[in-house]
Amino acid sequence: MKNKLLKDFESPVKINRGGISLNFEKATAFSETVITLYPDKVRIPLKMHIGAECEPTVKIRDQVKVGQLIADSKAFVSSPIYASISGIVKSIQIADENNSGSETTIIEIESDGKMTPYENLTVPQINSKEEFLQEVRRSGLVGLGGAGFPASVKLTLEDGEVDTLIANGAECEPYITVDDYNMRHNQQDILDAMNAIMNWIGIPNGIIAIEDNKMEAANILLQRINDEPQKYSNITIVIMNSVYPKGMEKLVIYNTTGRTVPAGKLPKDVGCVVMNTTSLAELGKYLRTGIPLVSKLITVDGSAVSKPQNVIVPIGSLISDLLSFVGLKSNLDLVMMGGPMMGITLSSLENPILKQNNAIIAMLKKEFQLSNESACIRCAKCIDVCPMRLQPTNLVTAIKKNQIAQAKEDGLLTCMECGSCDYICPAKIPLVQYLRFGKSKV
Repeated sequence: MKNKLLKDFESPVKINRGGISLNFEKATAFSETVITLYPDKVRIPLKMHIGAECEPTVKIRDQVKVGQLIADSKAFVSSPIYASISGIVKSIQIADENNSGSETTIIEIESDGKMTPYENLTVPQINSKEEFLQEVRRSGLVGLGGAGFPASVKLTLEDGEVDTLIANGAECEPYITVDDYNMRHNQQDILDAMNAIMNWIGIPNGIIAIEDNKMEAANILLQRINDEPQKYSNITIVIMNSVYPKGMEKLVIYNTTGRTVPAGKLPKDVGCVVMNTTSLAELGKYLRTGIPLVSKLITVDGSAVSKPQNVIVPIGSLISDLLSFVGLKSNLDLVMMGGPMMGITLSSLENPILKQNNAIIAMLKKEFQLSNESACIRCAKCIDVCPMRLQPTNLVTAIKKNQIAQAKEDGLLTCMECGSCDYICPAKIPLVQYLRFGKSKV
């Protein structure tokens, strides 16, 4: 029996609410050409993931090749790091690379212009769950949707703990089309990675969650599943309404399974594990080729970009090199790493591309608006759009009064920082900034 597209999960109890309708501005959605940037140098931070920072396994003046290990850690929650270009290690130094107030070690590699692959890379041979998890870790894969959580840790599950693997292809941020591109062009790697996880971890069901503004990707995946129905018999596709922020992990779980992740709990507590479709594409490629995570597909878009496009970028490439590569219309007024809803504004174009980056948005003043904060008018719009049923203004009031314990009790840690409240606020209160500050105090 052929698979078919399933609709957004419906329940008589409206657990999932809120969200906002956005103008998605996905200019690169149907861009078929992906151009590759070959930089003169890369600056690779050794903490590009949640968990322990890696330590260098190379020295200054060492010759390295693409895919060669340059840093690792013995800690369980960590992820190895590989050379993204071939060349000479020019420096190993400690710096605050992203002006975040947190320093990390940076390995700078000067290119030899050859992009020579490391000769010891081999296709993984897997015979057990333990070997599979070792290979997932060896791939260097972390959550590529932005979280940066090591994939091997996420997939370290007890037998029978999880019954559903969810491939998150919602990609609900404006501008970004990386997941869409991978679903349309690398669907075999996505499906084979899902099969491998389901087989070795012991997960009986697989779901691909896609918003209804990506129907071409959905139909391409469906066709591939139906071409080999026995191979992909346990994988289904669920189409969700394109309302931001439906791509958030807890909302994807509800909208595909009807299960609600309680506050303070993890997806595995309701029998689910969620992985971004780009993460799955990279895992599938690694299992097929043995090439670890050394490059990223990056959406480069915004009103300052001459030709918006998706570009394959070696990890550690400087954002200034990437923007020069795609071409700019005029001087920049604002550059963001990530989408406009949850991304961060950059203070320097010399920051490097990280594993978990998926977009660089370069804007002119006409595309954004900076407004002064005014007094809350108690309109409750932020409450209406909050998908987690929080009261953002009450939380912010408590944070301003340094009543952090009260804010925590009122659900501060449940906030996903999606930015819906910021977007809708007529008083232009930077609610998410206050909420992030409060969470840092916790």
